[in-house]
Amino acid sequence: MRLSAAAVAFAATLPYAFAQTSTDCDPLEKTCPNDTGLNSKSFKADFTSDGGLSSWTEAVATKIELGDQGAEFSISDDKDAPTVETDFYIFFGRVDVTMKAAPGQGIVSSVVLESDDLDEIDWEWLGGDTTQVQTNFFGKGNTTTYDRGGYSSVSSPQDTYHTYTIDWNEERIEWIIDGSTVRTLTYDDPTTLGGKNYPQTPMRVKLGSWCGGCAEAEGTVEWAGGKTTFD
Repeated sequence: MRLSAAAVAFAATLPYAFAQTSTDCDPLEKTCPNDTGLNSKSFKADFTSDGGLSSWTEAVATKIELGDQGAEFSISDDKDAPTVETDFYIFFGRVDVTMKAAPGQGIVSSVVLESDDLDEIDWEWLGGDTTQVQTNFFGKGNTTTYDRGGYSSVSSPQDTYHTYTIDWNEERIEWIIDGSTVRTLTYDDPTTLGGKNYPQTPMRVKLGSWCGGCAEAEGTVEWAGGKTTFD
């Protein structure tokens, strides 16, 4: 069960540093170190070449192989959750990821922008869903409701490379597939609660996959498409 990402490109609106969901230090709760910003207007990672993972940090026990098809994130048992995240933050900008999602019932692939105070913008693919991708966002880790998600059609995401884009500024977020906008969220959309839950803090980019069908929570298993077996 492999997620293959060929390339990632960023264009950051604010290029210089400012003095699966977690945070090392939530600035809403305590004083945190300054975030390291992207120190250029753009950044590209080519995972088909050596050095493609420079400027990325791998989560513990992450299994990744770089090859002609890009970076392959492997899941072979219920404990695996291969993930990489950028060593820097962006504050508004555009992120393009060219990838194929991992196949397999209950396997979840994700592209996530996430801040230290748990603002979040997501793409998520289910290994058993060959016609759709999910989009979502969170503000300050607020999970009191689950009415922010959306579904967009995409052809054979596990077998075909597509380019998925998040274009994010202070007024709106656009989710884009192969150059076509499939969803737009505005700052004043009702689901942002008057802008309070609109993502508006510096974020790192995270790529990864995990076994939703291995979770103990029945609701998570159901959402992920059913229990996963490793035969």
